[in-house]
Amino acid sequence: MTTEALRPDAILDLPAHEQAKQLRSSAVTSRALTEAALARVRAQETSLNAYITITDTEALEQADAADARLRSGNVAPLTGIPIGVKDLLSTKGVETTAASNMLRGFKPIIDCTVVAKLREAGAVFVGKTNLDEFAMGSSTEHSAYGATHNPWDLERVPGGSSGGSAATVAAGGVALSLGTDTGGSIRQPAALCGIVGLKPTYGRVSRFGVIAFASSLEQVGPFARDAEDAALLLGAIAGVDPQDATSAPVPVPDYTALLFGGLAGLRVGVPREFFVDGMEPGVRDAVEAAIKVFEDNGAIVDRDVTLPSVPAALPVYYIIAPSEASANLARYDGVKYGYRAEAETMWDEMEQSRGRGFGAEVKRRIFLGTYALSAGYYDAYYLKAQKVRTLIRREFAAAFASHDLLLTPCSPNVAFKLGEKVDDPLAMYLNDLCTIPVNIAGNPAMSIPCGFAEGLPVGLQLIGDMFSEPTLLRAAHAYGEITKFQERRPAFFGGHSS
Repeated sequence: MTTEALRPDAILDLPAHEQAKQLRSSAVTSRALTEAALARVRAQETSLNAYITITDTEALEQADAADARLRSGNVAPLTGIPIGVKDLLSTKGVETTAASNMLRGFKPIIDCTVVAKLREAGAVFVGKTNLDEFAMGSSTEHSAYGATHNPWDLERVPGGSSGGSAATVAAGGVALSLGTDTGGSIRQPAALCGIVGLKPTYGRVSRFGVIAFASSLEQVGPFARDAEDAALLLGAIAGVDPQDATSAPVPVPDYTALLFGGLAGLRVGVPREFFVDGMEPGVRDAVEAAIKVFEDNGAIVDRDVTLPSVPAALPVYYIIAPSEASANLARYDGVKYGYRAEAETMWDEMEQSRGRGFGAEVKRRIFLGTYALSAGYYDAYYLKAQKVRTLIRREFAAAFASHDLLLTPCSPNVAFKLGEKVDDPLAMYLNDLCTIPVNIAGNPAMSIPCGFAEGLPVGLQLIGDMFSEPTLLRAAHAYGEITKFQERRPAFFGGHSS
């Protein structure tokens, strides 16, 4: 490696696993790497708006602690690595807003479990990333702190709800970030930003301390530039948590050690239901080309897979998720928790606090969920949706009885223009057609870069059986090594726009 490549700013351009090698060889200190990350993130913010809070002081303190660990030899894989954290994850003493006026100024007294694990591993948190308010959205336009922009085209959305986390990785601010995925909120922005995003199996990662949206659907997961980095971050955050009754008591393998099996022999299904009407031709072509790469490299591809209940996943989601949201967000009443409006009576105070504290999209989903759970409608909507959810789960389980992976598009379109769909909720909801079925079923899935359409990234979605993250990561790593799509960078990468 050249002397120029050892400069902190150049090392910041490397994947996290390569940054870790530079840190351990003393080619760079965590403080120098973190200073480079903070400088780059701040320089990018005028254009991207990827962060709600940048934590300079805390990050440098963590970096100094990481350097002490590196000198002592007491290191973990992510020690000293700068990371972005979605502002839905509680961080002790650092403002955590869920991109909502309702939580403006809120500083948790504890870390959520995944943040605590990364803190223990010696990772460095450079800031809290922007998102759709309370994770409700597909474009990161529904934020009280303004919209995030896509580094590939600053006039387009980065996807959502974890758009800030995706944008900062795609732009080179950090190599790794954390997001949450309730209906595609990791995979869809990863696809639109041309990076890797992984939604683990439900229960694989603790949700303790994550501000709740829809508790039976959401999972925390990694954004990264390649599969090896995603494996590193997943390994650091996965595992059972006694503080989360939904976390699964399943051993955590060494994901990085299982990356190298290649594509040969993998039984791959291509379910027809994911190739929806209205899919952009360039997206379809890129996904078809990706499937051929699998086939040409020894995977056994089956194009006769069908999941007949999958088309019902979208309406099922928009009954279950708003219903859970209406219950989870009831705590923000202006009396016990959250923003408080001044009013003459408690009831006026509650009404005005919720009316002013929540944005339009959050209120829309609360209305939907409250209606679905109300007397006279519970059986017709919520109970029926749960029955269909069971059918979808069974169909995925049947598919994985004879397949190792399913390959699908991740989004039916490339990144759309800012403002293009913000006033059309139905058009916005349709962006999650390909990702929502996986959350309904609880399976793991990831998006990986598979080409371009109209000069913008396209994502291939890999879906696996329960707790089959090693298979997903193996396939993603092999595909990336063959195609090198993960090495393509936007002109904005590093903060410079052409």
